[in-house]
Amino acid sequence: MLPDSGFAANDDHDGSLDGSTADSLDASETLAVVGEGETLRRIFPRLPHAEGELLGPGDDAAVVAAPDGRFVVTTDMMIHGPDFRSAWSTAHDLGWKAAMTNLSDVAAMGARPTALVVAIAAPLETPVSTLLGIADGLRDACALAAPGCGVVGGDLSVSSTLTLAVTAFGDLDGRAPVTRSGASTGDVLAVAGDLGRAGAGLWLLFRNGVSEQRGTTAPDEVRARAVREAHPQLVEAQLAPVSPIEAGVRAALAGATAMLDVSDGLVLDARRLAVASGCSVRLDPAAIAREARALNDLDAVVSDHASHFVLAGGEDHALLATFPAGAELPEGFRRLGEIGDPVDAAEPVLLGDTPYSARGGWDPYEGWDGAAG
Repeated sequence: MLPDSGFAANDDHDGSLDGSTADSLDASETLAVVGEGETLRRIFPRLPHAEGELLGPGDDAAVVAAPDGRFVVTTDMMIHGPDFRSAWSTAHDLGWKAAMTNLSDVAAMGARPTALVVAIAAPLETPVSTLLGIADGLRDACALAAPGCGVVGGDLSVSSTLTLAVTAFGDLDGRAPVTRSGASTGDVLAVAGDLGRAGAGLWLLFRNGVSEQRGTTAPDEVRARAVREAHPQLVEAQLAPVSPIEAGVRAALAGATAMLDVSDGLVLDARRLAVASGCSVRLDPAAIAREARALNDLDAVVSDHASHFVLAGGEDHALLATFPAGAELPEGFRRLGEIGDPVDAAEPVLLGDTPYSARGGWDPYEGWDGAAG
């Protein structure tokens, strides 16, 4: 657990992984030189309080209020290589994405995010400014998406691979959790948030954000920056996503029967909902075409790939929910299809009347070439 500190706002940040921040630290100020105590002293003022924080950093554990008497909890890791590339992401991006992906999981339960615990393991040569940038990203993501949620503790350690692990907590405010298993035949399937942007952004980074090095390709910071400047809405959806966190509570209040975070791709996550609920999911081809047009209108670079990114792009961090037939969809949700009877086929997700068996989406054990960059 992190030592005691007084938290204070600090709006100055840059957070690039090359070590440059508003603190103007020189590159020699690495974790090995500065040490844990001084690094933490610089991190603490950048982190937000949690509104429900009864006892923050300083003891062996934090104490956070749970007025409902229950809390939801989730955890997620980001590891240099399979989860991010330092040549593409700034430190601020990493903190932002680490927060947002966990906040989204809390929201998908219909809960209100209340607190984060953050552990970071980094190589000794890591500039201290990298950790300050991560702290800024955590702070800014919470401020935008979940005001009142703060970082109440965590840990620092050393590793040959930069790794972030975030645990998020949320309050149900007296409501039942919205799980994946509550959908019923006839329910309406709807989504809040963007579909396809993050997958398209990753595709652009792998296509144009790499350079040839000794017969292999490697992430390239200069090329990636150019890609981001040319296609900011797609690339930033991948590197610094924005999830509709408040829509989770709105969905719960509107009577959502099932919900989950679309982190691994629309079809893959719809399949999880179908299996958990013992039903089938029928995606409306017209709705998917609408989403594809919106993606293409945003950036025509996606062209004929738009539908693929919408269906199988991954890492959108939208919220996919089901509502009783005839229910008014809450603000921010749009219809995608409906829930059908269980099907005998191995594929419970249909596009119209056709089972959608194409692979796609995010799987941390599939497709990684072992590179970092």
